[in-house]
Amino acid sequence: MKFQVLDIVPHAAHPVTGELLDTSTRLERVVETAQLAEQLGLDSFSVGERHAGDFLSSSPTVLLGALAQATDRILLSTGVTVLSLLDPVRVAEDYATVDVLSRGRLEIVIGKGNEDKHFPLFGLDIAHQYEYLEENHALLRLLLSQEDVRWAGTHRPSLEGATTLPRPFDGPFRIWHGSATSTFAVDLAARHGEPIVSANAFQPRENYKILIDRYREQLVAHGHDPAVGYVGSGSGGLFLADTTEQATEEYREVYEAFAQRGVVRHGGDQRPGKASSFTTIEDAVDRGPALVGSPERVAEKILDYHRAYGHDLQSVSLNPVLPYEQQHDVLRRFAEEVVPLVRREVSTTLWGPQDPGRARGLARFDGPPLGSQAQVPAGRTPDPARVVGTTLAG
Repeated sequence: MKFQVLDIVPHAAHPVTGELLDTSTRLERVVETAQLAEQLGLDSFSVGERHAGDFLSSSPTVLLGALAQATDRILLSTGVTVLSLLDPVRVAEDYATVDVLSRGRLEIVIGKGNEDKHFPLFGLDIAHQYEYLEENHALLRLLLSQEDVRWAGTHRPSLEGATTLPRPFDGPFRIWHGSATSTFAVDLAARHGEPIVSANAFQPRENYKILIDRYREQLVAHGHDPAVGYVGSGSGGLFLADTTEQATEEYREVYEAFAQRGVVRHGGDQRPGKASSFTTIEDAVDRGPALVGSPERVAEKILDYHRAYGHDLQSVSLNPVLPYEQQHDVLRRFAEEVVPLVRREVSTTLWGPQDPGRARGLARFDGPPLGSQAQVPAGRTPDPARVVGTTLAG
């Protein structure tokens, strides 16, 4: 399995203390965390895009340009590029620039986004969000793969002999599709033989599994090789401690305050994906996708979800209101104690030599993954009560 850190760059006050980090420091920490993820041998770092609410990710290409220069080998991605809002010409130009700066280490995830308020902000009608997404996706694919493009559509002016510059580093970079609540995204991805990332953040596992299963069925129906129908999965947050009981208690106050804030922010909107279905920490740990617990328990939970999803990529996010040193300690423990346990059980061709659609620049790093052996730092002991079944037994 491959592993990714996703930062949608939330910038809200601490739900208990009211403390708010200054903007410059928050953005600097995106770069520093990406550098740490690379040092720890994780596979990808992803930046989100939001245009409403308490987020600083309105310009993901600027952040990714900084990351392209601050890192050397980690794959860069988006989570998601809100293509329903954007001009495909500008998307092609901006992301090709990042692709070149990173020397071919870019792949993007597209979607309509999870925020209703950004459509009126851009002067767009939310009723047409899926039409925008489909048309913009078609044009983006053309612009990345061809020069002198002639094109006519419904929602933007026609193009006559258009060539976007710069061109991608070494041919078109791969496009993934974000999947959360509707069949539209998975059907669009399957039609074009492109991979998906399931949000897996707020809803019960069964809701996401239905869409993943549909994607695989449609992929085959459209004549694509299921071997390259890669699937990624998000998570409902990451927090580690020596035992699951300790992690639950330490994370309780922050998790439950944020869960309640989400309900208030969406005005009680009960539509799937708008706010978490799991309002208590126990609910999130026992029934939801939150990766909270001992390293052994978190590894087992990822493997349990893998049995349902069959996913190739696991994405995790750190909570930015936690002390900065604690965020990085959690990420280190994840890379050193969780990732090796999962990699031992789950293999994938994603981003390896057998992956025909991978970012072209990754070829120069072919070799065994970093962090391939489980490590438990001195002074820490595993949580044996949480190593369940035989999955982690070797």
